Amino acid sequence: MIASLTSTAAASNPGDIVNAQSTVEVCETFSSIQGESTYAGLTCFFIRLTGCNLSCSYCDTPQSRIEGTDVTIASIVEECVSSGCSITEITGGEPLLQPAFPALAAALRDATGRPVLVETNGSGDISVIPDGIIAIVDMKTPGSGMCDAMDMNNIGRLRKQDELKFVITNHDDYLWARNMTMQHELAKRCSCVNFSPACDNLNAGNLAGWITADKLPVRLNLQLHKMLGLR
Repeated sequence: MIASLTSTAAASNPGDIVNAQSTVEVCETFSSIQGESTYAGLTCFFIRLTGCNLSCSYCDTPQSRIEGTDVTIASIVEECVSSGCSITEITGGEPLLQPAFPALAAALRDATGRPVLVETNGSGDISVIPDGIIAIVDMKTPGSGMCDAMDMNNIGRLRKQDELKFVITNHDDYLWARNMTMQHELAKRCSCVNFSPACDNLNAGNLAGWITADKLPVRLNLQLHKMLGLR
């Protein structure tokens, strides 16, 4: 299976060429339970890439900004296949910063035959994500301190299988996210719009109440892995 990655694969996007000897800088890989999105609860092999261009107020993975080792795509794919997990997620940091990201995503898609998710902070052009990969786009709210860094053109680049995530720190964030959701009809543009309470900032029950009162077409997204004490 790995040997086949050394040849050029059919590219679904420009630059979607799989080279097994290409490398990405990896902070860590591990198997766990997917804690967010509509895929929550499934076993997931995580690939956390190194480097991020943002500094969110509630960041819970600061180590991913600086800690990393160059790893070949072939070895990552082999580890992922061996994990036997139901799905795969490439996260960070910010995966789209790494030039070999499209090749990694395509290799995982082709080798596993299982859903591959990419969590991205929304500041970069998501059109570089290969076909068949599910983007989880984190739309930064004002409370993150990074709202102005968003590439708002990504709204028009969303595909039906993609999901959006708003991390809500307070009621002002909620109102901002609510207005974005309704103004741009986000629930019609992608598979799901997730509203998540920022850990240690907002009571999940309060957020649930606001969503219910406004009858928003969104999903309350809780961090299942943190509730279970998992990574």
